[in-house]
Amino acid sequence: MEFYISATTDIGTRRKINQDSLFVRRLETRTGKMALAVLCDGMGGLNFGELASASIIEAFTDWMYRDLSVLSQDPLEDHAVREQWSSLIAEQNRRIRAYGRRYHCTTGSTVTALLLTEQRYFLLNIGDSRAYEIAEQVTQLTEDHTVVANEVRLGNLTKEQAEHSSIQNVLTRCVGVQEEAWPDLFFGNVKKGTVYMLCSDGFRHRLATEEMQEHLLYAARRAPSQMKRQEEYLIELTKQRGETDNISVLTIYTE
Repeated sequence: MEFYISATTDIGTRRKINQDSLFVRRLETRTGKMALAVLCDGMGGLNFGELASASIIEAFTDWMYRDLSVLSQDPLEDHAVREQWSSLIAEQNRRIRAYGRRYHCTTGSTVTALLLTEQRYFLLNIGDSRAYEIAEQVTQLTEDHTVVANEVRLGNLTKEQAEHSSIQNVLTRCVGVQEEAWPDLFFGNVKKGTVYMLCSDGFRHRLATEEMQEHLLYAARRAPSQMKRQEEYLIELTKQRGETDNISVLTIYTE
């Protein structure tokens, strides 16, 4: 299996700083090819969100060089990745909170991390950045940690009402704000001919899933080298439709 990777980020139309941070890398290991992708959205409206998101990216990069090279000597097991990633998030939560106390500020970040092997995916999420599996159907692989998402799950709001709620971006979980950070972890089998996409909330608010499918999946199947051009097109489209937040998207096409 081959992995084609791409990533694009945009400051948006009103922000002075891009608080999103992202990273993607293809890897050759003893047990086969892999791809690691991480996307973090520093919390808008809070101080130093860009530092929190960058810190988490750096931690995952260090993990890739230090720990993944050892883990991948044998086929990866779910429990090993779960244990190491949970520890990584706990340590980042502690560090970011300590930074906030030192400089008398409140800062935090979402994080969505995806590791693809030729057989299996390993996915971590905390906050409202998302991961999607885009094939003949578009599947959201993560669950948002927001007040409105909880209300939808409880049946108090419809998805349509949640999309127009004035508090749709109020998080219930993130890294760096609460005393403990509780990420979700998901595991599954990798599909061929599929786009795995990570995005910040600024990317998805004004796009239909059919548009993601058309401009990412079908474009990737025709010409994987054109993925970044499609990402840039969709980002410009969201800006034209009124999105003002930082906008980031990261894609991996499996062939």
